[in-house]
Amino acid sequence: MAMTKKTSGKPKGGVKKPQAKPAKRDAASKKAPAKKVAKPAPKKAPQKEQQPKPVVAPRVRGVPQVLRGMKDVLPQEQRYWRSIKMAADELARAYGFEMIETPILEETSLFARSAGTQTDVVEKEMFSFIDKGGSNVTLRPEGTAPAVRAYIIHGMLNLPQPVKLYYIGPMFRHERPQHGRYRQHYQFGVEVFGDDNPVLDAEIIMLAHLFYKEIGVKSVVRINSLGCNDCRPAYREQLVNYFRMKRAQLCEDCKRRLAKNPLRLLDCKEEGCAALKEGAPQIVDSLDEKCKDHLMRVLEYLDDLQVPYALDPHLVRGFDYYTRTVFELVPEEGDGAQVALGGGGRYDSLVEQMGGRPTPACGFGLGLERAILQMKAQEIEPQPEKGPDVFVAQLGDSARRKAFVLFEDLRGAGIKLAGNFTKNSLKGQLETANRLGARYTAILGQQEVLDETVLIRDMESGMQEIVDYKKAVNALKKKLENG
Repeated sequence: MAMTKKTSGKPKGGVKKPQAKPAKRDAASKKAPAKKVAKPAPKKAPQKEQQPKPVVAPRVRGVPQVLRGMKDVLPQEQRYWRSIKMAADELARAYGFEMIETPILEETSLFARSAGTQTDVVEKEMFSFIDKGGSNVTLRPEGTAPAVRAYIIHGMLNLPQPVKLYYIGPMFRHERPQHGRYRQHYQFGVEVFGDDNPVLDAEIIMLAHLFYKEIGVKSVVRINSLGCNDCRPAYREQLVNYFRMKRAQLCEDCKRRLAKNPLRLLDCKEEGCAALKEGAPQIVDSLDEKCKDHLMRVLEYLDDLQVPYALDPHLVRGFDYYTRTVFELVPEEGDGAQVALGGGGRYDSLVEQMGGRPTPACGFGLGLERAILQMKAQEIEPQPEKGPDVFVAQLGDSARRKAFVLFEDLRGAGIKLAGNFTKNSLKGQLETANRLGARYTAILGQQEVLDETVLIRDMESGMQEIVDYKKAVNALKKKLENG
């Protein structure tokens, strides 16, 4: 908001006021008594902030370009990222999860051993290479295997169970870039170790659903059970017999999967193969009593929690380690329901498979880029961010140096701040303070430096007063505490 006061004569080296309306006296340009209050400025109607549109620069010869499948997250996009990361962080901590950060680079054998050598991720999609020390290493394609490794090598089995971990970070897959999925993409994931109670399956499913609810995206859960090592072999045999009769209609990858990993046939996205799975045997018909009971109890919890779900008897996940519960989240019908927003399930054998003791576990991973795409597609704005409490404005070299010191004093007092020390126009600085939603602006000009004072302006009412420089921090704290 522009200031409305102006000196009746020529300023004597103080703060130069924007030429808004004529007024009697400029409080910052003459020696003033300890306190002076200006007339309130008329309150402007709030305007919706216009977000700048991204500018696509022309390709410049000789300048390195972003790699295919990678992207820059520019400043105008950060409000979405801050909003969803905050939602994930607050939700996970509210349900007792603790953050873990694992290295981006791991031994390749970690993922080959956990995800399965016959999966598309391991066979086709990993960024793997031999480093300068001769080690075979991989940029992590998912977050579960590193969390399992950390659980084992750090002796978390000796902690009170279950151990509940969460992470937010980048994953890497060398796949064909597609809408909402980049070769470097970010995930919010949770992992729970040490308990096979179905309530934990329901808890993580609800947590994933609540995440999307928190950011305004309506989602539906698709759920299935893959059974266990006792009942799955019989289903596997039925599946092989079914697809063997239709082998000529399968794509080349699925012909190979038929012999090595038939469950992956249900995950094929090729149109012809996807049509064949509709007539395939359903694994729910082959579940033993324990697996059936586990699934029914999960569904009962979801009913109690009013989490919308649909049974999908052909749902499988892209990793071999899943047992019993598997699930995905998709947008509600009409919002691109075939695009998976994320998913997960139970993996009761993975910790032992990785060299640890037998330990039940479950978890999920949600793609953050796809979450943001859904927000934009549904015209959902991120939660508005609170503006600074105080904006520090300055005019002139001596005032700029003094403003630097004042800025740090205010920051040290815990006051949320903003400022721009390169601008020379007071009007421009006040417009910036108004746009950011600052409650007060602390103004320093040459006269204020000489008088050792600070002009404090209420950005809503236009009221302003001059205070002693040494008392400025306490004066602003008092104003903020009093609302």
